[in-house]
Amino acid sequence: MLNCWSSLKCIKLINVIFLWLCLLTCENSPSEVLRLTDKMPAQIIDGKAIAAELTEQIKQAVSARKQHGLRPPGLAVILVGSDSASQIYVGSKRRTCEQIGFHSVSHNLPETTTQDELLALIDKLNADAEIDGILVQTPLPGHIDTEMVIERIQHDKDVDGFHPYNIGRLAVRMPVFRSCTPYGVMVLLSTIFKDDDDFHGKEALVVGASNHVGRPMGLELLLAGCTVTTTHRFTRDLEAHVRRADIVVVGVGKPGLVKGEWIKPGAVVIDIGINRTEQGKLVGDVDFDVASQNASWITPVPGGVGPMTVAMLMKNTLTSAEQRD
Repeated sequence: MLNCWSSLKCIKLINVIFLWLCLLTCENSPSEVLRLTDKMPAQIIDGKAIAAELTEQIKQAVSARKQHGLRPPGLAVILVGSDSASQIYVGSKRRTCEQIGFHSVSHNLPETTTQDELLALIDKLNADAEIDGILVQTPLPGHIDTEMVIERIQHDKDVDGFHPYNIGRLAVRMPVFRSCTPYGVMVLLSTIFKDDDDFHGKEALVVGASNHVGRPMGLELLLAGCTVTTTHRFTRDLEAHVRRADIVVVGVGKPGLVKGEWIKPGAVVIDIGINRTEQGKLVGDVDFDVASQNASWITPVPGGVGPMTVAMLMKNTLTSAEQRD
């Protein structure tokens, strides 16, 4: 567990002191003071800082492995084509591998690569004893079957957590490799809900039902003991679902999909979406400015969930290496 509790306690202490001073000095009644302080802006969940702390812990674990004569974890990253966003994501993963001392192997393939050629490369990496994790960056070109590619990766090297085997293990409460983004969200939430019991019975809403984010996210929250609702493109009255949720996790890719005024006072908001506006600004799927006036905690975009996805990929790869020792 990350060592974030001391900083969280300080924040809570500051809020208590502020409220106490308001009660002493304000001419309003105590109930009016409480009503005013309920409108205090949400605390920011600093995913970048939490990911950096986790990455440092992984770096130390890799160093300890080397001191004991064990090989560093090996991660193979495959990029097919020249999608600019994919190139940025892959570059970030490769830099992190170098930073923490992983053995990193890169395969940059042309967009004309056939499905059979890609599958043959995966077979080769599956058999490579120096490789603990295989990541195929998506989206793939249209002529390649993404699900077939994912299933071709050996499930004990599926550090992205996308293989049906690993999703199934999560569904039956025996997770092995957990999907990186939902796994990262749970680590962020664990810095707020310190004890496992704090999750129990919480109304958790997942907006979006994709195979790689929304569905495993719902399973993670269910595993934690939340009462989980998942909304999707056929859902009626999204607003009503959002208004009653204690935890709102949104990952659709539509800026402003969730209006800030829908957020229940005191709710925790996790915004997985990342979108670029016409002005070039990066924004999430939630109306941040208004939502932050209602929520108790909220992730920023960028700097919230994104860094955690890479950190959890590294954690899964380290776990895979440890299982092979």
